[in-house]
Amino acid sequence: MDIQLNGQPHSLPTPCTLATLLMHEGLAGRRVAVEVNGEIVPRGQHPTHALRDGDRVEIVHALGGG
Repeated sequence: MDIQLNGQPHSLPTPCTLATLLMHEGLAGRRVAVEVNGEIVPRGQHPTHALRDGDRVEIVHALGGG
């Protein structure tokens, strides 16, 4: 399946959930905000939110600093 991830083309295995995508991107367990097709997906829904071909996904994660 092909999606847009942070504005770039990205291929994923099917089926794929947000939690699986985050794991593949090395972001599992990190504090991130995820938007799919312009809608924020709450963290509790990441394991069950199935991605579909053509979805536009934006992932934002906080970076600490001083």
